[in-house]
Amino acid sequence: MSDQFREVTSVSWFGRIRRSVGGVLVGLVLVLAMIAVLFWNEGRAVTTARSLAEGAGAVVSVPVDKIDAANEGELVHTTGPVTTADEVSDPDFAIEAKGVRLVRTVEMFQWVENSKSETNTKLGGGEETVTTYNYAKEWQDRPIDSAEFKQPANHQNPSMALGSRTFQIHEGKLGAFTLDEPVFDRIGDSNPLTITPSQLPDIAAAYPGTERVNVVDGRIYLGANPTSPAIGDYRIEYRLVPLGDISVIGRQTGERFAPYQTVAGDELLLVDSGRVAAEKMFADAVSANTIITWLVRAGCLLLLAIGFGLLLAPLGVIADVIPFVGSIVRMGTGLVAFVLALLVGTATIAVAWFWYRPLLAIGIAVSGLAVAYLLTRFGRKKAAAPAAAGTVSAQ
Repeated sequence: MSDQFREVTSVSWFGRIRRSVGGVLVGLVLVLAMIAVLFWNEGRAVTTARSLAEGAGAVVSVPVDKIDAANEGELVHTTGPVTTADEVSDPDFAIEAKGVRLVRTVEMFQWVENSKSETNTKLGGGEETVTTYNYAKEWQDRPIDSAEFKQPANHQNPSMALGSRTFQIHEGKLGAFTLDEPVFDRIGDSNPLTITPSQLPDIAAAYPGTERVNVVDGRIYLGANPTSPAIGDYRIEYRLVPLGDISVIGRQTGERFAPYQTVAGDELLLVDSGRVAAEKMFADAVSANTIITWLVRAGCLLLLAIGFGLLLAPLGVIADVIPFVGSIVRMGTGLVAFVLALLVGTATIAVAWFWYRPLLAIGIAVSGLAVAYLLTRFGRKKAAAPAAAGTVSAQ
């Protein structure tokens, strides 16, 4: 028998109208906020692109084993292996490794509530919603408050005493250069770190007081029976960012790297894993900027459509007095919301381009008008040709 709970709620037509009118305010705020974000995003994209172009023209590649005082304050690029005398360690479980960063991910076996709702509109505009809540036991990396469940009885979760953490070295070397936190924070490409049964005595000594500590499938397990987890059991896994070759672009400040302030407005400090040429690092940064710009645009357009949908929602609710009429109206308002989102979103992007890149925007606009004019003229000539031929034959 499944562990579930069903709830039926009803809202009158007048109650739905009041709720939709309240949603209009939310929709208005959402639309205005997305317009602002779209405008900001274009400015951010332009500033980043200009900064990267400026950096690509100013960067100097330098040897990793020697610091030249003549490059002080300049934007430099170098590459080589990271070395350090330190180890990254998790003192809670006596886990140590050679690397840049050790990432601990903690999951607890907990009750999870999932819900599914079905809503039906009745004649007269009222609405009935049937919500089914299902409860299951799952591994989760965040605490779930069972007091917020619709049916908390027999689904209580204990507090999560352990949490995920990150441990990172504080200092290292890149040839003659000294590395610190700003550079380490930008090094990625982590790999799984397998915990072995031989480490079990040290783990148990470092974390006493549990019923049982075990190592299962390369992870630490806290609980009585790894094959049959109980609510409140933990499993802990690690990922390690290893030592290795990296490439850095930044302002040379003594023997360290710092962000380089561009005239365009951004600060540049780029770090890649492996030996990467400066040209490729800048090209990758340009690509990342383009992807981020389009992702923000797409997200804002989606939220604009939701905002306009909320603004038009009262029309559908009013029409729900006759349910099938309400469905037709909502289809129409949904289409209108989508069209408005495209129009307002693209108009905002266009205005932002005129604001941040006026010459380029004017050039694009003039080119577009020229193409439209030529196409129109070509179409008129093509339409006039048959008419002229007809006149000649008539004569």
